[in-house]
Amino acid sequence: MRRQRKTFCLLVFLTGISGVAAGNAHAQAGPRSQPGTKMGIYTPEQHDLYDGHFVLSASRVHQVGHLNDPPGWDHMDNEAKTVHSVEGSVEIDVDEINNRGTFVARLRIPEGDLVIEMDRFHEFSPCQDGGVAAFIFEHGDSGCGDTNWPKSLLFVAGWGYGHATLNGKELHKDYQIHFMVTQGMRDRRTLKVNYPLLNKKSPAGAVNPAAQQLDFFIRSPEVDERNNPPRKVFHHFFAMEITWK
Repeated sequence: MRRQRKTFCLLVFLTGISGVAAGNAHAQAGPRSQPGTKMGIYTPEQHDLYDGHFVLSASRVHQVGHLNDPPGWDHMDNEAKTVHSVEGSVEIDVDEINNRGTFVARLRIPEGDLVIEMDRFHEFSPCQDGGVAAFIFEHGDSGCGDTNWPKSLLFVAGWGYGHATLNGKELHKDYQIHFMVTQGMRDRRTLKVNYPLLNKKSPAGAVNPAAQQLDFFIRSPEVDERNNPPRKVFHHFFAMEITWK
């Protein structure tokens, strides 16, 4: 009888695991659901102690291209041909639950002192959860965001409108800003992005989960199809060192 009970329990357990795997395999892609995953995690709001407060800074900042590149630029630059390091740091202090907080990047670029600051958070897509979101999948084939970047788990991210100053003078006003703390998209040594990754062994994104980075940009509402991404202005930066506080 005891052996039969053990056998029954084992069958129930295996059936449950198979059901989870099958469910994941047929799941619809979305910010909290990706087909083919072998592991699930609790969402932040499932934790009794979750306060939604993310405080972090970033350093080892790099700029993609320059401020005044002529039309035809590639400010994604997965090959890291125009990437160069800049002095400065980024400070993030956001309340994910109430979609508020601050994002400030203070950088020393070839043209002088550049400051990029979020003025207000704004949800451009439902998966952005009010303008500040945590622990979601974005980009690639995630079903959230564009395909300019590979799919990644975003530890925290923000979207909205902000401004930039250069040497204390207004450079941009009421431009779109996006920041995201992701798994490692760029190689630690070469800074290249291996995307799209050929012959992938699974639906996982083309990222290194042993690393983290911060990407952020400020972009104009005006479009210019000669550029990549197709905006008249798209200032793109990333930081390779993240400090949680």
